[in-house]
Amino acid sequence: MESVIECRHLTHRYGRRTIYEDLSFDVPQGRILGLLGKNGTGKTTTINILSGYLEPQAGECRIFGENIRTMSPLTRRRIGLLIEGHVQYQFMTIRQIERFYAAFYPAWNRDAYYALMEKLQVAPGQRIARMSCGQRSQVALGLILAQNADLLVLDDFSMGLDPGYRRLFVDYLRDFARAEGKTVFLTSHIIQDMERLIDDCIIMDYGRILVQMPVDELLRTFRRYTFRCADDAVLPSDGDLRHPSVLRGRGELCSFLPPEEVRLRLARAGIPGDDFTSETLNLEDAFIGLTGKY
Repeated sequence: MESVIECRHLTHRYGRRTIYEDLSFDVPQGRILGLLGKNGTGKTTTINILSGYLEPQAGECRIFGENIRTMSPLTRRRIGLLIEGHVQYQFMTIRQIERFYAAFYPAWNRDAYYALMEKLQVAPGQRIARMSCGQRSQVALGLILAQNADLLVLDDFSMGLDPGYRRLFVDYLRDFARAEGKTVFLTSHIIQDMERLIDDCIIMDYGRILVQMPVDELLRTFRRYTFRCADDAVLPSDGDLRHPSVLRGRGELCSFLPPEEVRLRLARAGIPGDDFTSETLNLEDAFIGLTGKY
């Protein structure tokens, strides 16, 4: 599958603090990919590098085959970027701001904008300044979609939205992107929204990528295991057995390994593994299982 975004060997630091080193990933064409990570792992840094606002100390990013540092204006037109979910010209009405933005984008899709405004149940003559924070954020998102870009880059797109507006936009964006064949690269702190929306995920830890894979594959293969053990038991911990812990006589760990392999490794470590259970996880629990609770 052709890649719309190609990042190779990225390294970036703020002063002496290394955000990441030798980071590489691809974003396939026509997929919705979510970048997940705890605060400070480099999500917004990555968005800023992709948008050209920030130059990494090392490495290279290409979008549609062009280096982002020397990208042509025609290629930049193919990218819709949302850094902050607000609208600058709040004195305008819904209709006025649509007409204003349309003048700058030759491929403008006003239907995508007004379809979202209809779902918000706002009138074209309504002034943006009199809308709620969540509604104004939706207007900003509608203006991004109407640009009719081939690639949408959305940083923390659900910021400021209540559960109802988040669900509305997640469903609208998912259906719009798939119907129009768009590629979407986004971040959000609301992982429940991401599970409903994205095809693929990258889960970052401090300085590295832990996994990049389709969400359905992650949820099918990554499991949480619990078992009875002594409170002072020393559980095995390696790259395959993630974040083992013991609380009140119950051991817990997460792994991509099948149950029989986990039981074998526990036995080798002298852990009987009585009352052994295995369960699949939702995306938020899988994220915590990979990155740890703290």
